[in-house]
Parts: sequence; structure tokens; C-alpha cells
Amino acid sequence: MSAESTATSQPTVTAAPEPPVREKPLFRNRDFQAMWISQFFAAFGKEAAEIAYPLLILATTGSATYAGAVGAVQLVVAGMMSLPGGSLTDRFNRKLIMIVCDLARLVLLALFAFLVLNDGVNIWFTFAIVILSATCLGVSNPAGMAAIKQLVPASQLTQATAQNQIRFFGATVAGPPAGGALFALARALPFFAAALSFLASAVILLLVKKPTQAPRTVETKAAPKGSMLDGFKFILKQPIILTLVLWAMGSNMAFNHSGMFLALIATAQDRGASEAMIGTTLAIAGGGGLTGALLAGIVLKYVRPPVIMAYAIWIGPVAAVLLTFVPGTLPLGVIVACIFLRAGVVGALIYGYIAALVPDNLQGRVIGAVMFVGMIAQPIGIFAVGAIFDLAGPTWVFVFMAVAGTLFALPTLSKRIRTLPAPEELAKQTTSEDGK
Repeated sequence: MSAESTATSQPTVTAAPEPPVREKPLFRNRDFQAMWISQFFAAFGKEAAEIAYPLLILATTGSATYAGAVGAVQLVVAGMMSLPGGSLTDRFNRKLIMIVCDLARLVLLALFAFLVLNDGVNIWFTFAIVILSATCLGVSNPAGMAAIKQLVPASQLTQATAQNQIRFFGATVAGPPAGGALFALARALPFFAAALSFLASAVILLLVKKPTQAPRTVETKAAPKGSMLDGFKFILKQPIILTLVLWAMGSNMAFNHSGMFLALIATAQDRGASEAMIGTTLAIAGGGGLTGALLAGIVLKYVRPPVIMAYAIWIGPVAAVLLTFVPGTLPLGVIVACIFLRAGVVGALIYGYIAALVPDNLQGRVIGAVMFVGMIAQPIGIFAVGAIFDLAGPTWVFVFMAVAGTLFALPTLSKRIRTLPAPEELAKQTTSEDGK
């Protein structure tokens, strides 16, 4: 037998296929978790300071008008600055943007705390600090949201955005009581605490090692930079995001936290409820948001998006009608909690669709546009609730909410929303189309 035939007769050995690489669970994603913890500290500091500003203004000037204007000013400024913030997010290093904004707020709040400690502040300086801090918030928010697309795999987008909602609502629940308690000890303390929170946020961001934006290709580098309005242009061309954003804008106008709390307080007082009863009612209502955020991951995993959206869209108008007829005070808190329950789940779902459908080089501008629309709608709703209550009473406030909620819900009756696929499915479709 020849050597050639011997070689030919040897069995061919093929390499065994490599097993598929298993994705790490989200809780083991060190880069995402570091950014999440960092943003929680930043959100906690913001909330602690936000409750302390009106308390300080009331203590020093006695003006409820100025105290109430603080929240509206912050919303408007942060909403306006989310547009340039989104543009910066798409052009520069996102982690660096967040660190710079944290350090800027650290300096602002430390300076303000020092001046409060030495009785060196007045109303105009207070509003200047509020405006500058809200500017940093508006610039940094799009960077933090846009980074998620790069820090987690496409299959975990909704898990990541759901966890982000826990950060938001957790800080909303923990920050104000902490700020109020610290203010009771010393007026400067909540601002010192906020400054330390921003310092912690900046330091923890240094632990994020993975790039927070996609690498720039030759085509991307050569492409024109565009304007900060490109986010709106993209939304207008993307039917799913456009429909959901328009509905969310109307929902924020009719059922935002401040407006709902104002309506609850006014209605409870009109029904002769005690301060303790009103406080309990507000606590029940506010607990709905945190509960929804904690359940968001589970709901998004087991409930189809069309079912989630059906509840989210119609619970507002239905609850508003119930609020006009249900007697007592505590039941009102339960009904409003059912409205707030949707916020964490829907917020995670909407930002999941943005992460899935929007190219990385437009993430910041689209997120900035969405935040602008959402934040600007809230002061309009708060003003409308107050004006309607003064002119016509609580019943017409809830009628306004029901009518507004229904009108903004009508575009969601389309087949596209009734058959929504999950964000992960759309992300796979987008990836396969980009690869062709």
C-alpha cells in the first residue's frame, strides 16, 4: 500500500463546533451597574436639593409663589437643555459629559451650602443655582440614557431600561425625605449632602471601562454633524416612537405627579380630610410609581407590549372618571396609585424602543427630544390643573384629565401599536438589516 493511499484512507477529523457564548446576566455587567449606581447617587443628590430649595425660600422669604416656582423652573430649564445635551451626547464622550456635569454640580452645591451656612444667599442667587444645576441635569441625562445601548447586549435592553426606572423612582422616594430631615437639622446640610452625592457619582463613573458609544467609522466621521433638531426629524419618520412619544406627552400633561398631587390635596381638603389623612393618601398614591418600577423587569419579561400599552393608555382616563365619583379620601390615593403604577414599566418600554430603533450616532438627539417634550408638558399640565380647580372645582379637574387622556390615546388605537413586538425583536431586525 502506498503512502499516498494510506494518507487518503485516514479518517478526516473535523473540529467540534464551539459552544455559543452565554451572555452574562445583567446584574454581573460591571460597566452597566457602575453607571447605574453612579446615576442613582446623582439622582439622589438632585432630589435632596430639590426639596430643600423651596424649604429654604419659605424660611427666608415666606413666599409660597417663589417656592412653587422652583420646580417649574427646573423642569423648563432641564427640558430646554436636553436638546443641546442630546447633540453633545452624539458628538463627544458620553462618560466625560456625565463626569463634567457631576463635578459642575458638586462645585455649585458646595458653594451654595457654604453660603447658606454663612447666611449669604438671597432669592436671586438661589434661582441662579437652580438654573445652573438644571442645565447640568439637562445636558447629562441624554448621555446616561444613550450609553445603555453600548453597555448591554440587545437582548437585555428592556431589562436595563427597567432597572433604570428603579433608580429614578428610588431616588424620588428616598431623596426628598432625606433632604427634608437634613434641612431640619441645619439649612446647609441637604446641599452639602447633594454635593457629596455628585462627587460619588463622578468617582463611580470612572469604573465604567467599556466605551459608552459606538466606534466612529470612516463614513460617520466624514458625515455632517447635523443639528440638535435631528432628533425630532428622526422621530417624525419612526411611527412607533412618534406615536408613543405623542401619547406620553399628553399623559405627562394630564397625569404628571405634581398635578395629580395638587388635585388630590385640593380635593381632599374640599372633602374635609385632616392633614394626616391627606399625607397618607399622597403616600399611597406615590407608592404606585416605585411599585411599578420594581415590577417593571418582571412585567416586561412575561407580559406582551400591546397588553402593557393597553393598560398604560386607558388607566388614566378610566381612573379620572372614577375620581369624580368615588367618595372618601384614601380610595383616591389607591386610584392614583394605579395610574402611577404604569410609569416605570412604560418608561422602560419606550426607552427600550429608542435603544433598539435609533442608530447610536442619533441616540442623544432623539433622547434629548423625548425628554424635552416630556418635561415641557408637565408645567403646562400643573398650571392647567391649578387654574381649572380655582375656576370650577375638583370635579372639572378630573373631567379635564379624562378628556385630555382620551384625546391623546386615540392615535394609539392603530394596528401598529396593537401588535407591537418587543424592543429586542426590533433590535434583531435592525441589526440584520444593517448587516445586509
